[in-house]
Amino acid sequence: MGVIAATAIGVSFVADAVFAELPSRVHPVAAFGRLIARFDRRWVRPRVAGVAVAVVLPVCAALAVGGATAIVAGVRPVFGGLLAAFALFSTTSLRMLVSVATTVLDATDTDPDRARESVRALVGRDTTALSPGELRSAAVESAAENLSDGLVAPLFGFVLGSQLSLPVGVALAVWVKAVNTLDSMLGYRSHPMGWASARLDDAVMWVPARLSALLIAFAGGSPAALARARAWHDEPPSPNAGWPMATLAAVLDVELRKNGVYVLNPGAGLPTIGEARRGTRIVGIAGVVAFVLAGVAAWF
Repeated sequence: MGVIAATAIGVSFVADAVFAELPSRVHPVAAFGRLIARFDRRWVRPRVAGVAVAVVLPVCAALAVGGATAIVAGVRPVFGGLLAAFALFSTTSLRMLVSVATTVLDATDTDPDRARESVRALVGRDTTALSPGELRSAAVESAAENLSDGLVAPLFGFVLGSQLSLPVGVALAVWVKAVNTLDSMLGYRSHPMGWASARLDDAVMWVPARLSALLIAFAGGSPAALARARAWHDEPPSPNAGWPMATLAAVLDVELRKNGVYVLNPGAGLPTIGEARRGTRIVGIAGVVAFVLAGVAAWF
């Protein structure tokens, strides 16, 4: 089973490198997002509704995909491995993350309006007044954060669950991705029913965020960046996102900031185009290393 799990990770990596993402109309995560949207409405007791949604929807998604994997693997283990690979491909993202960040960076000096539009795929902040340096900061810090949320977390869940069985690994990866998707759609302070989704995501992402910081420090060839990141990692309101972002700020020795919310490595200066491109390369290398380590861990 370890061989099949490791192969599923390898196949998902190749699929990500070749195809990047499925079209949104057929993407399972996009479909799950449309399901969440049906529950995003006024409730008499929004917190109770939020708890129910945060608990039930990810569990249902995990049981559905994990159960399907168990049935298929019971008929033919190889087909179960292919379904697991598809599930991992659907729940992880590396090439698209690096590609979008690179698109933003390429446009920051030549076409800032295009950069402001493109960066909205990565960030939720108002981008209309961001300077080129602030746009580069937004792209770099979001790439670091999404390395944790969009790659390391589901891979970590899959590896952890696959120690029991392939279907459990698939179910756990899907559950992690579902929890994170709920948080991204509902987990805002201004959203009455988003409290439970946000708190659950905080707990689930605790380990992946710190693993991502380790990967970024390794990929950037700067183990000391982790020690420097301790000075700023708690500046963002999230208990987790600050770790990979602060570590990348330390590796690049640049300032990353979200106006009115946080400043990482203050006074170092916003990233130049060259520094920002190096940052996205480091995130890409860290992502490849994450796939490799996940495959080795699943194998053994």
